[in-house]
Amino acid sequence: MHRYRKISKFFSYVLRHNPEKIGIQPDDAGWVAVDELIIQSRKNGMNISRDDIKAVIEQSDKTRFALSADGKYIRATYGHSIDIDLGYEPKEPPRMLYHGTAVRNLESIRQSGIHPQNRQYVHLSADRKSAIQVGQRHGKPVVLNIPAKQMYRDGFIFYQPVRSRSSEQSDTGIWLTKQVPASYISTLKDPEGSEGTNQ
Repeated sequence: MHRYRKISKFFSYVLRHNPEKIGIQPDDAGWVAVDELIIQSRKNGMNISRDDIKAVIEQSDKTRFALSADGKYIRATYGHSIDIDLGYEPKEPPRMLYHGTAVRNLESIRQSGIHPQNRQYVHLSADRKSAIQVGQRHGKPVVLNIPAKQMYRDGFIFYQPVRSRSSEQSDTGIWLTKQVPASYISTLKDPEGSEGTNQ
């Protein structure tokens, strides 16, 4: 399991942020030939196989990576800081989505909302538990409630990552949007249940 986590982190880095680090070049939609990824990974000290790639994809609870329908290409499904056209179709979100962050970020969020920072999109979770897990990566977690359906009605566009080139949009639990203005973040709820507002 530890090995697959290490491979997953490696893939996240090279497929989302720095493909040139190992000498690969994704196409405009972020796809890289599996054979090329294996060869270049091995040249850079990460000895992986096709079975490793399949295991990493199958064990990912958030569908971080996708294989093409023919199994010849792989890409990260979200989280890119490099310029990639993922080709997702807009999709109506559920009534409420959630954003996990650290308490230290609240003041900035209250003032200017949520922005993608060094990524292409803001990442939102379909449930509070997942949002808490995201927030814990950055410090003491807090969960922001986002009225996604109201934003959608107001003209904001939402996307949901897909598994492969030919599959339907899948329920990954991850939703993407370009930004969340502060005015939509009406309630802040931490894991212990205390609440506050950003108004």
